[in-house]
Amino acid sequence: MRTAEIKRATTETDITLSLALDGSGKGEIDTGIGFLDHMLTLFAKHGRFDLSVKCVGDRYVDDHHSAEDIGICLGAAFAEAISTGEGITRYGDITLPMDEALVLAAVDISGRGWLELTLPLDAPKVGEFDTELVREFFLAFTRRAGITLHITKLAGMNVHHIIEACFKAVARALAKAVEINPRLAGEIPSTKGVL
Repeated sequence: MRTAEIKRATTETDITLSLALDGSGKGEIDTGIGFLDHMLTLFAKHGRFDLSVKCVGDRYVDDHHSAEDIGICLGAAFAEAISTGEGITRYGDITLPMDEALVLAAVDISGRGWLELTLPLDAPKVGEFDTELVREFFLAFTRRAGITLHITKLAGMNVHHIIEACFKAVARALAKAVEINPRLAGEIPSTKGVL
């Protein structure tokens, strides 16, 4: 089973996170940030990942440290669960609609962390959630996971719908990329022999 358990404690956050790539989509999420809980719950469901997250953060400052550090922990969990990448498909992409919103996500499990985010958001907040934290979360995630991730908004007006489409699209693209390809059994999907 491709799993990982991450514990990270700093002066700003205390996080416990577990991930199973070959799960059923169960999410037990308590980040202290309602909107992020919602996004990570649907991330787990749409990726068919079993994901548990518990974060106690310095939210009296704001939500930045919690969102960023959860991204770091989720990235570390993906890197650990993927391991050498033997047999994985490596690439995944999807164009995903959420009502009027349309978001493209493309993933390369390359060993090289890169985020290309073209996701203009016309509101600074969704409820109490700072929308600029979407970038911070995915930037931390890609750097720690060693994953190249492109996210592009193709259409959309409702910021909640756009961000939701983003998390669902990334989850589904990642699910494709981490899938074991029987034709690649025992192989690293790179001419370098290593990701």
